[in-house]
Amino acid sequence: MIDREQYMPGPANMARIQKDRGPNGEEKWTLVLVKELRHSPEKVWEAITDPAHLREWAPFVADGSLGTVGATVKLTTVGAPALRVTETTVTRADAPEVLEYNWGGFDMRWELEAFAGGTRLTLWTNIGHRFIAMGAASWHICFDVLDHLLSGTPIGRIVGPEAMNFSGWQRLHAEYAKQFDVEVPNRAPLADRKS
Repeated sequence: MIDREQYMPGPANMARIQKDRGPNGEEKWTLVLVKELRHSPEKVWEAITDPAHLREWAPFVADGSLGTVGATVKLTTVGAPALRVTETTVTRADAPEVLEYNWGGFDMRWELEAFAGGTRLTLWTNIGHRFIAMGAASWHICFDVLDHLLSGTPIGRIVGPEAMNFSGWQRLHAEYAKQFDVEVPNRAPLADRKS
């Protein structure tokens, strides 16, 4: 594992938002993240479906593979203030191209496209506009950690409160909030808060 202190995320250029209307006319925001990886779609597919790989980079732990349609898997959020376990059923698993399931009420759609000798990985997830910049910053870092893992230079998972105390996350959060025209809560990093 390389020294995590050497890792600093790049600019907030990995995510965008898509605004749609729900069935009752309500505004629905979808966070779209795109990361180009230097690895084959098959290798990336394994990293987004296999519990051992997910444990190294994702914001949740899976108790089974996400790679089969109909599979029921428990996803446990990592670093949440209270234990949060969500049971999900994989609704689409077209290896190594498309994966769909719902995580804690959020639709997750992963697309893997062969691109320039590697893979263009795209994630669509619906999320409330109040948290969309936080989600963008968090997934941005998760995707960077995934890239390091697949490249053989793991830096270890950076999620939850640990991510939020990371200066790179704070910068990304502010940059994505500005891009998406949403407010950033005025708060001190978690480590600076008084009990």
